[in-house]
This record gives sequence, C-alpha cells and structure tokens, in this order.
Amino acid sequence: MANEYHVAKNGSDFGQGTREDPFLTINKAASLAQAGDTIIVHAGEYREWVRPRNTGLSNSRRITYQAAEGEKVVIKGSEQIRDWERVEGSIWKTVLPNDFFGDYNPYTEEIFGDWLATTDTGRRKHLGEVYLNGLSFYEAGSFAELRNPRVRREVIDHWTGKAVPVHNPEQTKYLWYAEVDEENTTIYANFHDHNPLTELVEINVRRCCFYPDRIGINYITVRGFEMAQAATPWAPPTAEQPGLLGCHWSKGWIIEDNIIHDSKCSGISIGTQRSTGDHYRTKRRDKPGYNYQIESVFSATHAGWSRETVGSHIIRNNIIYDCGQNGIVGHLGCVFSEIHNNHIYNIALKREFYGYEIAGIKLHAALDVQIHDNRIHDCSLGIWLDWQAQGTRVSRNLFYRNNRDLFVEVSHGPYLVDHNIFASEYTLDNFSQGGAYVNNLICGKMVQQKVLDRSTPYHLPHSTKIAGFSIVFGGDDRFYNNIFVGRGAWGGVGTAQYNGHTTSLEEYLEKVHQTPGDVEIFYYVNQPVYINNNLYLNGAVPFEEEETKLVLEDFDPEISITEEGDEVYLVCCLPENFTAILGEIQTTETLKRVRVADADFEDPNGSEVILDHDYLGEKRADKSVLGPIADLRQGKNRIKVWRGDSSRARSCFKP
Repeated sequence: MANEYHVAKNGSDFGQGTREDPFLTINKAASLAQAGDTIIVHAGEYREWVRPRNTGLSNSRRITYQAAEGEKVVIKGSEQIRDWERVEGSIWKTVLPNDFFGDYNPYTEEIFGDWLATTDTGRRKHLGEVYLNGLSFYEAGSFAELRNPRVRREVIDHWTGKAVPVHNPEQTKYLWYAEVDEENTTIYANFHDHNPLTELVEINVRRCCFYPDRIGINYITVRGFEMAQAATPWAPPTAEQPGLLGCHWSKGWIIEDNIIHDSKCSGISIGTQRSTGDHYRTKRRDKPGYNYQIESVFSATHAGWSRETVGSHIIRNNIIYDCGQNGIVGHLGCVFSEIHNNHIYNIALKREFYGYEIAGIKLHAALDVQIHDNRIHDCSLGIWLDWQAQGTRVSRNLFYRNNRDLFVEVSHGPYLVDHNIFASEYTLDNFSQGGAYVNNLICGKMVQQKVLDRSTPYHLPHSTKIAGFSIVFGGDDRFYNNIFVGRGAWGGVGTAQYNGHTTSLEEYLEKVHQTPGDVEIFYYVNQPVYINNNLYLNGAVPFEEEETKLVLEDFDPEISITEEGDEVYLVCCLPENFTAILGEIQTTETLKRVRVADADFEDPNGSEVILDHDYLGEKRADKSVLGPIADLRQGKNRIKVWRGDSSRARSCFKP
C-alpha cells in the first residue's frame, strides 16, 4: 500500500510524517519512501541536499517528490550569513570555521576539469558564490580588487572573437574574495550601498540541491519546486556530471514544473557517472581528450549502458536560468529522453569561466532524444548536440538572442531539425553529417565543416549498441521547405556552403570510384546533399544545384521577436509571391536513409516519421507554405509563438 509523507517547516524528524505530524527535512522522508510513495513538501525554504535513498520500480510505481499544491517550496544549496564585520568602506568580511562546510568547501574547490579553457581573468576560480538579495557576485583575484571594482560593459565571446555586451553590467561591480587557512574560511565582499546586516546575504555551501549519492535510483518524479544556489562542479562528458538537480545515472525520472536557477555550473543533469571517467585528460595529460571520451563510451558499454538501465527521462515545463555552464547537461545517461516545454535563458552569460561544454542544453550521445517546444534565449549557445546525435529530433523550439542557436558536432545522423524558429544572428554550426532541416525559419549565419581528424561512433538504430566509427565527411544533409533570411552584409545564411557537393548517392559513388583505393578515395568527393523548395530573402544565398527555390535578394522581411509579459510574438513581413512555391510534407520515405550510419529517419519506436504538424501544432495540408508556421501569409504577420504556460505542450508530438 502506497504511503504519503509530509514535510513542513514546523515539523520534526522525530514525527510521524503525516499531514498533522510532518517531518522537518525532506531527507528524512526520502530515507523512508519506497516505490509507489509520495513525499509532499509544504511551504518554506529547505536548506539541504536532498539525496533520494530508495528507487522506484516502474512508471506506475514511482517515488514522487512534490511541492504541496499552491505552496511555494524552495530548496537551496546555500546558507544565510548574518555575521558580517565591516573591514573598510563598503567591504565587509565573515569568518567561518572550516567544519561549517563539512567535507566540501566551495571556497577551496576550484572550477576544474576536461575542456575547461580559461576564466575571465586567467586566474583560478572557485565554486563558491556570494548572493545579495539573490544577485550573484563575481569572484575577485585578490583583496585589492575589491577596493576598485570595474563595471564591464562588454566581454570577448570566445567562439566568435567579437565583443558582446555583458548581460548585467551592474552585476560586475559586486565582487567577493576568499582566503582559507587550516581553521577558517574568510569571505570578503564589496556590498557598495547595501548593509549585509540588514539584507539577505547567502553563500553556497552544498554541491547539489537534489541529487542521489549513488547510481540506479530509478523512476523518481520531482515536481513543483524552486531550487537554487548550488556549488555544482564543471561537468564535461569525461567525468561525473552533477547538476543542481540530477538523476545520477538512473532511469525514468520525470522532472516537471520546477524553477531551477543559480547553479555555479549545471542546472539539470541527466549525465554520466564517475566510473566512465574522472577528468583524466586534465589529471593525467597523457592522451587527448578525444581518446578519453571514446574510452568513456566503451566504459559505459562494459557497465551495461542500455535502454534497460539508464535514460528515458522526461524534463518538461521547467524554468531554468542563471546557470554558469548549462541549463541541461547529459552524456550517455540522456538517451531516449524527452525534453519539452522548458523556458531556458541566461545560461553562461556571467562569463566568469569558459570551456567547450557550455550551452542551454548540452548533450553527448543524444540517442533518440526528442527536444521540442522549448523557449531558449539569451544563452551563450542554445543547443549543442555533441557526438552520437542519432535519432535525435529538435522540433518546434523558439531560439532568439543567443550567441549561437544550434551546434551539431561530429555526429552521423540521422538527426532531424524541423519547424524551429532560429532568430539569432548566428544560427548553426554543422560539423556533422546526416541531418535533415525541414520547415525552419533561419535568420542567422550558418557554418558547415568537415571533421577529418576525429572518428566518432554511430549506433544500431534505436540502440546503444555501437555499429561502427566514422569521420565526418560533410554533407549527406537535407534542406527542405525552409525560409532563410540574410542580414545584409552579414553573410553565410543559406545553403550555398554546399556548392560543389553531389546531389545523389549514385553520382557520389560514381565519382568516388573513378580513382582506385579504399579509405582515401572517400575524402575528396563531397557527399550528396538534398536541397529543394526553400525561400531565400535579404541576401541569403541558395545551393547552386537547387531546382525549385524562390530568391528575393533585396527583400527584407523585418523579422523580430517581441516579448510582452509571458507572451512572445514573431513579427515579419513576407513578399507578395510568398506562396509561389509550396512545400510537401517530408517523411521517412522522402528523406531517405543516411549513408554512414545506414539508418532511416524514424520516430524513436521505429515507425515512420511524418512532419505534418507545424510549430503551433496545427495539421499541415499536403502542400503548404514554407517555414515553421502553416498560417504565415504574404504581408504583415504577428503570431504568438510562446504563451508561457504548460498548455503549450502538444499532444500531436510523437516522442
């Protein structure tokens, strides 16, 4: 018989856990809950690291953690600090004994690990943080820096080399600095016009807010909480990936209706475990990180990595913001998951540190992962699918004001990108092959690149079993029914980057085999691409072999994304002859198989994929207008593309 446990701020861990006699801590309830039980947490702040002790057994026998209906429940990885002493001017200090932190002191723990490139100052940074009324400070390199904090208006984006505005310039003048000796941790902070004795000041002290300390805690539901201010470590694919909230190599979690923010590194983790690697590239320095990542895939395979043991998570209807590295991160443990209807923003914009594992959503080995109906904006990078994106679908997402919207790296497909709105100045880095881009609005720069020095795995369809390895030859991509919008002098929008590619598998193989040899003969012939029925506006340039297209080089559709409260609108003006060409519905049959992985574009259950619903979930006619929204018309369009509530989830999406 299922039990219901209650937790409240007026409770006691010596209570009965009933509504009338609740527990005081969530961990007390977690130590007792078994499969089928529900833990209901009542209003208040809970400053603890919740570590689910027991596992659910199936979708129908979950352990559910949920906030009481209509009550605000906050779980924090921080502690409030009231004991401050003025040092000089607006600089104050607090002295804490080291045992205050237990075995994890974020003010000695450095941001460290594989593919971490640098920090904003070049000096080491720590996992600690100081918050004033919820505002996170920057770490200074010395006490002297606290005296004259500099407000930064812009920083250099490490990807483009361009100067970009600081998200919140005022925030950059709020600095902290820590000194740790054998007995005490002393934290200094410049509070400017604020008095830390009368305002809310917190420091993060715990690694996580909700994360099991062992693997295999399956079928957990986490619903309705706000979680914040955790000292999460750097989370590359070659190490354990703790998040502020995370599954820790488990199966079948549902994470829904939560507010996740102010994680030092990652917000939600559905990633790998330590047995697959532990920053060996950085610690050992004897092999490239590429080798260690290959080894991590095999280590997971030896440990039983499969659909039966890990993945199949659902992450939906969450708000995720102000995280230093990722909103959602996962390597290997993310397989067969569905991520939808989340609002993800302000990820990696603080820019205190930089590395190659940063994005709103950053996934490796995203096998059959369905990412749809999300709003992703003001991120260093929107979505980054890195290695083994196979069976992955990115559909009906809204991207804007990101430094880049989408990066697909060293994957072989089939992966599908359909009915998205890409409104940032930089849309796509495509360092992969075997992708299909269908019915998207693409308003930013596109880069396509071969990768001939890294051979990465591809899999049997809908399986973690490895079928082979390949380099990325470039091409084998499909572009149908898209609207490309150039930005005048801003080049690189459109499909002209594929000029010189073959247009059929037969033509490709004929050219390849004109020269005797084996491996080397495939390097010098461009793989076929399948490009047709696209619209090119305002300087966007088509593929030279595209047969049916509409090119209006001088027409500016004046694309804009406007926010009105929780609602977001797409505004654009389309030409009179917008309907001169119509797009056909693309399916498994029309998209054809990808060459290297020898696999078809399919739904995760192996059935035929049919792209017959638009961005708004409306059924498309057999032939309909180009772009993500079937209701687009010539002339002025103003269409609501986000309404900020969970009703936006589409029942027509087939995961």
